[in-house]
Amino acid sequence: MTSKKNNVRAIAMDLLVTIEKNQSYSNLLLNSTIEKNQLSGVDIGLLTELTYGTLQRRMALDFYLRPFIKDNKKLANWVHHLLRLTLYQMVYLDRIPDRAAIFEAVEIAKERGHKGIASLVNGVLRTIQREGLPSLNEVTDPIQRLALETSHPEWLVTRWVNQFGYEKTKEMCEINLTAPMQTARVNLTKISRDECVALLEEDGFQIEKSPFIPEAIRTLKGNLASTISFNYGMFTIQDESSMLAAYALGAMEDEYILDACAAPGGKSTHIAEKMNNTGEVISVDLHQHKVRLINDNAKRLGLSNIKTSISDSRHLQAKFNPESFQRILLDAPCSGLGVMRRKPDMKYTKTEQDIERLSSIQQDLLSSVAPLLKKGGILVYSTCTVDKEENEHTVKRFLENNPDFEGDLTFKSRMPEAIQPLINGFDLQIFPQDIGSDGFYIAALRKS
Repeated sequence: MTSKKNNVRAIAMDLLVTIEKNQSYSNLLLNSTIEKNQLSGVDIGLLTELTYGTLQRRMALDFYLRPFIKDNKKLANWVHHLLRLTLYQMVYLDRIPDRAAIFEAVEIAKERGHKGIASLVNGVLRTIQREGLPSLNEVTDPIQRLALETSHPEWLVTRWVNQFGYEKTKEMCEINLTAPMQTARVNLTKISRDECVALLEEDGFQIEKSPFIPEAIRTLKGNLASTISFNYGMFTIQDESSMLAAYALGAMEDEYILDACAAPGGKSTHIAEKMNNTGEVISVDLHQHKVRLINDNAKRLGLSNIKTSISDSRHLQAKFNPESFQRILLDAPCSGLGVMRRKPDMKYTKTEQDIERLSSIQQDLLSSVAPLLKKGGILVYSTCTVDKEENEHTVKRFLENNPDFEGDLTFKSRMPEAIQPLINGFDLQIFPQDIGSDGFYIAALRKS
């Protein structure tokens, strides 16, 4: 038994309270908590699983708890989180016996509250253990039921079903409940993929080559960023679907390229690597601390062809001459509905209004970078979301308002072979279930 101060379940409960209160990103908060408490590998695994799992399944857990706490309207917030956390272990984690999970919950309740709260927590959990869970089969409406089963807000499930159909939505919601893989992009200016795999296998990692992207690798466990080869710039951590943006852009050696919303620099450094450290990639971002991340990444990877700039990409026309770039990547700010596996708390904080607001920012950004592209140049628009309003419709509106642009039908030929079957025309919506990566959208446009 660890000391009370470092009890992993108590830490998980505090994390859940903080994430909800501050609407802060779960992934960043989790990392700082692990560092602060100096947890062991086993404890890190459990803490991550408890925090993400409880967040991922929050709506289902609340549905199961409701009949057992219906008279306790005034339950303190932390007690709710403690009950969810414990029920998550009882329902979804086979390796933790119910009695152990309940015992721990009662101990935490005693320490945080008083005897009365401890006996309430004990009573609720033991009643559930005895009587079993209410059945989701009582929910007859298919959309409502899918929303509860997979803990996605009903407005979002409805929206996705309308846009992509029930089956695709169900697959997407289900895969959003699974842990994401850690993937990395090998820096081919320094090392080949095979050599990089050999190095990491020597360090004890289980590495799999991506079947979709020639320079990508995947690891099943352990953190690649903690290796010596990472420090020496042999690879960088990046999701496979976001590696497709550099392919879509197709930058050649010695070109002059703009990456308009570049931090933390995953795509900028990929483009720079593809140009074999020649030419120039201008990487722009709004925030100084984020631009620092781009510089750090470029330095670690040994890339000298990236120049950073702290600017609002809506006002770049004041900084650069018209028609000065051969290619422009606009990886626009978006609702991030494609990365829910990494940030499960997002499901409960995003709204439809956010999507409308972002769609108009995306429109502004496109209009502002378009004049900077040379005639015949390529503009790639990408987002890490799954939503037609932010993706297809944004591009369609841009093309209607900018008759000098058209969809680039050579887009497919630039993409990795394994991805080509997913593409018809000049754009691509990747669903999380397609290649096991984040949800992602890419459109390739050409200035005539």
